[in-house]
Amino acid sequence: LGGVTDDGVFTIRRGPVPVVERPLIELLQRWSSTSYQIRKLRDNPESAEAEFRRLKDKYDPGLTPELTFGLESHTSRDTAGPRVAIVREQGVNGHREMAAAFHAAGFTAVDVHMSDIIAGRVDLQSFRGLVACGGFSFGDVLGAGRGWANTILHNQQARAAFEQFFSRPDTFALGVCNGCQMMAQLRELIPGAESWPAFQRNQSEQFEARLSLVRVEESPSIFLTGMAGSHLPVVVSHGEGQVAISADQAEQLTDQQQVALRYVDNYGKVTERYPANPNGSTGGITSLTTEDGRFTVMMPHPERVFRGSQLSWSPSAWGDASPWMTMFNNAYRWSVA
Repeated sequence: LGGVTDDGVFTIRRGPVPVVERPLIELLQRWSSTSYQIRKLRDNPESAEAEFRRLKDKYDPGLTPELTFGLESHTSRDTAGPRVAIVREQGVNGHREMAAAFHAAGFTAVDVHMSDIIAGRVDLQSFRGLVACGGFSFGDVLGAGRGWANTILHNQQARAAFEQFFSRPDTFALGVCNGCQMMAQLRELIPGAESWPAFQRNQSEQFEARLSLVRVEESPSIFLTGMAGSHLPVVVSHGEGQVAISADQAEQLTDQQQVALRYVDNYGKVTERYPANPNGSTGGITSLTTEDGRFTVMMPHPERVFRGSQLSWSPSAWGDASPWMTMFNNAYRWSVA
């Protein structure tokens, strides 16, 4: 049986005599070289080069989570909690995980299809919260989230329902992935969201599905209260997640404390470099909030990792707890305060 060493050398011995000695980095690059050459032809060659070059970093510590708060468990409540509308459109597929996460925090999660809102069968004014879920509304054929947003903006019944919901001071809303892309295009209806940018095609020119590391920023987001400064692993799964704005625009969003999450590398530094930043967003931006923090959008999927067992990797000390459960508990605490 083999043993693990920390010298970065792969060695095969016959008895006491080494018969193969190769630097591990060299072997990793040889193993990945064919895929690298294919990716240079298929994808953005700069992204392919960046990921291949990362193999040379022998000091890469890997994912390095840091928590500034204590882990929280799921909550069992005897009474019905605040009602949250789990909103979906044709092609959305993340509604079940989202409902489970909000249910675990104590909410009464209600499945709401856009056709229910348009037909007047469901009144959004009966809800405290609204969540736009991830997936591929209308197959993203008009661009990610655009068809969904236009269904709201250009339908009198739906537009009035959403506008009235957003204008109430006691409501909150969350948009994740496709829901994030959609809500960013509803900025004219959402108080305090006027400066939100659109989300564009990933720089890699490919759909990115990874476990990435994000840093929670100081922001008024009701979802991220008490979590600032933490570095957390989270699932990303999107083809159009890039915040392509100028450095000045990014600085303005930062000054207004509207940036809620940023991608960081394994050293904990905010990055625009692929693959730690899977889409190339300026300043690593991957989540935005409004000035009062009631409405937040993000490209990562916290609902897919609100339990530790959902993470493909996490520190063993976490057990079945996940720091992302705190995000949903924060929304509950705000709703009942």
